[in-house]
Amino acid sequence: MPSLVVRNLDESIINALKARAVAHHRSTEAEHRAILAEFLLRPQRKTFAEALADMPAVGIDSDFHRVNDDTPPSDVFD
Repeated sequence: MPSLVVRNLDESIINALKARAVAHHRSTEAEHRAILAEFLLRPQRKTFAEALADMPAVGIDSDFHRVNDDTPPSDVFD
């Protein structure tokens, strides 16, 4: 299995990794593997444009017509 060496890490990162490993009852190396897997192998999130494109086409544009008047925002639902 391939190996990965990470050099020049700030000591605070190493300390945080060790603390997280202890909290999860694993070795530092196992915690490092778990973090990499958690963040690199999870499903990709949709971009905002993709989320908008996936919205169903419901209603017609006039259903969403914006009325511009002088009504103060606090009185909109009164």
